[in-house]
Amino acid sequence: MISKEKITNELYQSLGKLFYAIAIADKVVRPIEVAELNKNVHTFWLSVDGAEDEYGTDAAYQIAIVFDWLQQEEKESQHYFEEFAAFYKEHSQQFNLKIKQLTWKTACDIALSFRSANTLELNLLTKLRLLLEM
Repeated sequence: MISKEKITNELYQSLGKLFYAIAIADKVVRPIEVAELNKNVHTFWLSVDGAEDEYGTDAAYQIAIVFDWLQQEEKESQHYFEEFAAFYKEHSQQFNLKIKQLTWKTACDIALSFRSANTLELNLLTKLRLLLEM
């Protein structure tokens, strides 16, 4: 049986992939998008559940850690969105209303942080909205 802590860490890691997919949709991650992600993590995500990773750090930091790590990868936005969607479908019970709302808010904040959302970001936001069934 997989522990709740492991699932929680994987949830935050998957969210990092989703938010990266939104930011890289137009092929460029801008500093303002990173700043918006970090603001959302500190303002909202750290207070979600108090779960810790294996180092005793709030597990929500996994969102920013994975996002930063993915900036060194060379995969397309769709790849990371699909990874998030697969995790969501397998662990949908982990996404209560609060998590869904924060996921949506953070994704929108990232997409809108640089001028306004472009067509590629809007397409991902539409897919996310349908996936979350909100």
